Amino acid sequence: MKGSQANPANHEAPDLAEVPHDLIGSLRTIVGVKNVRTGAGADVDPGQHPDNLGAGIIVSPGSTEEVAAVVQLCRRHGVPVVAHGGRTGLVGGGISRPGEIVLSLARMSRIERLDPVERTAVVQAGVSLEALQVAALEHRLEPGIDLAARGSATIGGMVSTNAGGVMAFRNGVMRHRVLGLEAVLADGTVYSDMTRVVKNAAGYDLKHLFIGAEGTLGIVTRVVVKLDPTPRATATALFGLPSVGAALELIRLALDSEGGQLRAAEAMWRPYIGLAASAHGWAEPGFDLDLPVYLLLAFGGAREEILRAEFERLFVELLERHPETIGIVAGSKRQEEVLWQLREDTDVIYRAYEAAPSYDVSVPLSEIDTYVERILAGLSAIDDDLEPYVFGHLADGNLHIILNRQGPLPQPVAEAIEAVLYADLAALGGSFSAEHGVGSKRIRSLLATADPGKLNLMMHVKDTLDGLKLMNPGKVLPLAPLPAKDSNERGNPSDA
Repeated sequence: MKGSQANPANHEAPDLAEVPHDLIGSLRTIVGVKNVRTGAGADVDPGQHPDNLGAGIIVSPGSTEEVAAVVQLCRRHGVPVVAHGGRTGLVGGGISRPGEIVLSLARMSRIERLDPVERTAVVQAGVSLEALQVAALEHRLEPGIDLAARGSATIGGMVSTNAGGVMAFRNGVMRHRVLGLEAVLADGTVYSDMTRVVKNAAGYDLKHLFIGAEGTLGIVTRVVVKLDPTPRATATALFGLPSVGAALELIRLALDSEGGQLRAAEAMWRPYIGLAASAHGWAEPGFDLDLPVYLLLAFGGAREEILRAEFERLFVELLERHPETIGIVAGSKRQEEVLWQLREDTDVIYRAYEAAPSYDVSVPLSEIDTYVERILAGLSAIDDDLEPYVFGHLADGNLHIILNRQGPLPQPVAEAIEAVLYADLAALGGSFSAEHGVGSKRIRSLLATADPGKLNLMMHVKDTLDGLKLMNPGKVLPLAPLPAKDSNERGNPSDA
């Protein structure tokens, strides 16, 4: 170690009185006057949560050294620090309050090194995923991870939330793409392990403390990302299938394909694809939208015509076992983009149901069919008209569930719904949060479902690295000590 939603302009001006008067001046000395915005000057896009900019103070350092100096200053004054990347998080992990400061990494957006021989990139935390993808593509490389928010999601934020995306089933999540990183700890110390090699057995691999910690243990400032070669050609196909079992069978066949490498396997249950197709005016002759589940597959390989032929072969093979199967292979890049728009434009739900409650679970593949049947029945028992939109990364078991309701829900209803969605999920080997994190929204879900030993160890790590609770307080873990709990006790999550 070394030294979508409301705009804050519509809110009352935040009370900055809780921040020591001389702190703002000192912050401006560290990062420059124009890089500290307060009150109306802090009126920028809040991102996915209207309270992200609740602190009313945004500080934008330009280097790791400036981040460290800001953290040291805030520690001396006892002022909490909330780190921000692209503000694309969906669980309130970036919300801030008066008396805190937001530390934006937007200025730290430089790709410091991209080595096509090593197949690595050294980037500052504020680099967007799309910027890294574009730079890597010049060398026919890619970061091995992709998600719909690529244009705004930053590498530092993706590390801090352990982002997943469409390629996780093959390349892993962000944890598996990071070779090394640099982070500023709660006392302003800089932890630096900028390893650029895969093999590293030199003691504890401490970088994993910061991956998925959502800024509660330190602020990630620089990252070494592993890159992979990109395929010379891609192809996309959409299949309609009679069951989840048939969809999983198709994924297995695609993974075994000798004609191409499977790059994505995105499932859309009937209600979701129906809504998306209607919103975009999409239809194809002979391709009905009345089957239970639809699977969007992407192949990569040497030649596009070979990949399309492989999709045709898979279709014929699956048709023999499941005669109800239908399929369409994208015949152009434009058609490919249209098919992906059906899956990625999930805002169609929020346009229909403002602030619709959403959930993000992981389920072992062998349990998905039973799980979906169970939650549909359970939700229907709460309300006959409660029909969720289900879609997600089927090859790794990550399902997104969004309700056909305007949010927020009344607390009793929210508790009943989460009791259905999370019942026995941990016992099955799944997770209540697949890739969105815990943030402030899912703390009680974590407390209700996690092993007590894990929770105690998490609290111990937090106390050790941030005993003053100044790093993104009230996220992942509660501010107050955990209540006494029998090691065999399990409860129902209750946060909305």
